[in-house]
Amino acid sequence: MPTTSGAPAIPLPKSARLPINRCNLPAAILGSLTFQHAPVALELDGVKELHRGLFELLDKLDDVKERAHAFMLHMNASFFLGQPEQAGFTADSTLDRSRADYLRMVRGWAFDADGREGAVMKGWVESRFGLLQRYHGGPIRDFSDDTYRRYLEMRSAGLYGTNALEAQLDLLYTYCQYELARSHPGKMHLTLYRGVNRMDDHETLAQLDGKRRVVLLNSLSSFTANKERADEFGDYLLTAEVPLSKIAYYTRLLPDMLRGEEEYAVIGGLYEVGMAAY
Repeated sequence: MPTTSGAPAIPLPKSARLPINRCNLPAAILGSLTFQHAPVALELDGVKELHRGLFELLDKLDDVKERAHAFMLHMNASFFLGQPEQAGFTADSTLDRSRADYLRMVRGWAFDADGREGAVMKGWVESRFGLLQRYHGGPIRDFSDDTYRRYLEMRSAGLYGTNALEAQLDLLYTYCQYELARSHPGKMHLTLYRGVNRMDDHETLAQLDGKRRVVLLNSLSSFTANKERADEFGDYLLTAEVPLSKIAYYTRLLPDMLRGEEEYAVIGGLYEVGMAAY
């Protein structure tokens, strides 16, 4: 049975998802082609309820910079980011991870998606949305091989000794969704681009025609809203209609978050994409 776009109804492979997650929809649905074509809001369990006061405050602020400032102050207060001793860190600790916060994870991911911070970000997507990583320094198809083991080691090392790091990422995602809803009222998708050197690095599940295919994206992938910038990163250009609810964060969300412009971290699953070669 075809989808509304004419693409075949390809299910998200069981090897790419977990049976449970911490979201209002299971991975089999939020990672599907149907979800890409007809998305709904995604909410992480308990985050809005726990931080209700923040979002009530944000509703009263019309200026985006004021909202960003309020969010960062709330993040600092909620997780004692400016007072590591309040979070249990001591001066005589053998390993000081007090600066391993949400901003460091985002910046580390942008610098090297296959590094330690990248492993933490992909692991967060796995835990919260139930989408398993498909690539980290190499393809991951066998959960008993060395590539998967190295990924697990990096993820564990990145989380060890940190201050509720994944909970910080939960709040960052929820704030990102709040800002996207305010800046794009009534809109469900953004057209985003990704430059790649080898199409073989992306899992193709169906070739729709010479210019469209169905791909299974990694649990977290970098896209850009700037088509010309995407061209700089490869010989092939992928174009996707990305649901707003599958954007984990973007570079303009917070001041000085990242130096790059118009970059988006996109949660994975099945996507119908356009493909052009240069």
